[in-house]
Amino acid sequence: MSARVDGNALAGILSEYFRLDTTSAIVQCSGCGTRAALARELVYPDPMGFVVRCERCEDVLMIVVDAPGGAWLDLRGVDGVQFRG
Repeated sequence: MSARVDGNALAGILSEYFRLDTTSAIVQCSGCGTRAALARELVYPDPMGFVVRCERCEDVLMIVVDAPGGAWLDLRGVDGVQFRG
């Protein structure tokens, strides 16, 4: 596994599919309930994609995979996402 980076590493891949700044989106961890901007979460880049973990409890929030023909988002550890306008 690669060295950990912050959620800003997801800006490029997510901007291809969302027409807003996803790094400022607030995500809520289903494990501990912490709400934080995606940019603050712990991101582990991997050749297969990105594993995003909660900054507080380190549970897996989401997995982001950029595949041919589109992206795959597994939001298994997210109770909610708030996009601010």
